[in-house]
Amino acid sequence: MEQPTAPVPPPGCPAHQADGRVPLYGPDFAADPQAYYSYLRHYGPTAPVELSPGVEATLVTDYAFALQLLQDSGAFRKDARRWRDLNEGRIPADSPVAPLLAHRPNAMFSDGAEHHRLRQAITDSMARVDSRKLSRTTEQVSNYLISQFGSRGSADLLGDYAKQLPLFVFNELFGCTADIGDRVVFGITGMFDGVNAEQAVGVMFGAIGELVALKRSKPGDDVPSWLMQHPAKLTDEEMVHQIALLLVAGNEPLRNLIGNTLHRLLTHDAYAHQGGLIDEAIDDTLWENPPMQNLGAHYPVSDMEFAGQKLQAGDLVLVSYAAANTGPALTAARQAGSNRAHLAWSAGPHACPSKEPARQITVTAIENLLNKLPDVELAVPTESLTWRPGPFNRGLTALPAKFTPVQVVQRPASARREAPVRPQNTAPAGGRNERGGVWSQFLNWLTR
Repeated sequence: MEQPTAPVPPPGCPAHQADGRVPLYGPDFAADPQAYYSYLRHYGPTAPVELSPGVEATLVTDYAFALQLLQDSGAFRKDARRWRDLNEGRIPADSPVAPLLAHRPNAMFSDGAEHHRLRQAITDSMARVDSRKLSRTTEQVSNYLISQFGSRGSADLLGDYAKQLPLFVFNELFGCTADIGDRVVFGITGMFDGVNAEQAVGVMFGAIGELVALKRSKPGDDVPSWLMQHPAKLTDEEMVHQIALLLVAGNEPLRNLIGNTLHRLLTHDAYAHQGGLIDEAIDDTLWENPPMQNLGAHYPVSDMEFAGQKLQAGDLVLVSYAAANTGPALTAARQAGSNRAHLAWSAGPHACPSKEPARQITVTAIENLLNKLPDVELAVPTESLTWRPGPFNRGLTALPAKFTPVQVVQRPASARREAPVRPQNTAPAGGRNERGGVWSQFLNWLTR
């Protein structure tokens, strides 16, 4: 009888290195992560991986065990201060992944009663977002962004659209003034794409601190004001960190979800740009190309065995949403009609608290774009598209498209509002010119 062959490592994978860990970084992983996940499955439900040079982790690739881990808050905790390798000095000081994994005093990194208190404030406040207002805001932002490139007949649908739209919508939901909003955009963009992430984080937290002070003195109909009014009685410091969590955790995945769904619509003939299939395209994207492919960092409370693997207290254990969603066992579930049983929004007590608003923003953004640009198509061969490197997110570097040029989209009169008050002779941080940043320009467009 012919013996089964061992799985073949994907190109560029140093599978025979001494510790056997598979790297989840570099251009080869970015180009074809599914080849890596297929290889990782031969280890079993979990696999040894390296997130960046010197940062080791155990990656859960099996759907059932991923769900078990995400729901077991007794055996696994989220507080990154338990991270043994970090505490024992084994994480490089300049590691590019450490800032995202390091502890912050917010709901993502808390456990037990403290997590419940912070998360309840977030979920209750986000639940107050009016869905009709959210759709109107998203459509206004979409119209503005299209007005910036529509007459050209070409655009990078990632940089010109998917990347900016969530930032603008969140700025509106959070009641950001022109100056504060410019710095929030600068900070979040710099965290993921800038050359000086430390400076970007500083600018963002400074802007959020000013936003908190503003809302303390002059509350409005916005998320920060609702957080302040919540029975959890958040302190100013807690306010800053929960708002930062919502802005960062909301923008990066949403940017990728919009971009990845547009990519799917433009590269799969089955959807044929029909609006009725946008929901289906979003679900297929969340299953097969989720915006955050590996995350959900957890730490065992004590030495234990999990999925046949021995873990030590404080080991870094991550969930591969992308691998779990695409495992062979999931094919039957999708065919049976469970098209939203994926793990792209995570699961358990730390599941995404804003998945419905995120989906609504995505649907509205894509519907409006396709309605305004009905003949939009890729401007480059599909195989020439490249993906951003890194173990966590899954997003394109660019999505060049072409279409018949359209007239500049005019905002409806009902969208106009009073111009925001901005101190004279002040410029937002981050090196922008006297015209202000992109958020200021959007506000000016609304009030012209």
